Amino acid sequence: MIIHCGDVGDATVFEELRALAPVQAIRGNNDRDTWARNLPTRELLKHGSQSIYVIHNLAELDIDHEATGVTAVVSGHSHKPLIEKRDAVLFVNPGSAGPRRFKLPVTIGELVLGPGRCEAKIISLETHQSARRG
Repeated sequence: MIIHCGDVGDATVFEELRALAPVQAIRGNNDRDTWARNLPTRELLKHGSQSIYVIHNLAELDIDHEATGVTAVVSGHSHKPLIEKRDAVLFVNPGSAGPRRFKLPVTIGELVLGPGRCEAKIISLETHQSARRG
């Protein structure tokens, strides 16, 4: 499953992602066209006994992540890759897989869930792209 934290860009990108795997996407501040109007602004995803709260801008977090018992909070907006444990909750920002933003790396995140397990890693796409060119 692909979880997209917003700023998809356009409907073509969304459809290309859907061709790869099921997509759960939320609307980012740059998703303004008609195709994006039906995307939620936040989403609570369930995987077995675990919950993943997806929000575009972490500054707009509107839940008590500890009290609600979510396993992970996944966000975008800043496009700065981040994996950080806050108490029992894993916070992940996968960065941005699209065109380079500012001087930030081009990355995606991988979230692995299992019974009693929630792990994340950041994957650099720049390494993969340069290896293909070589």
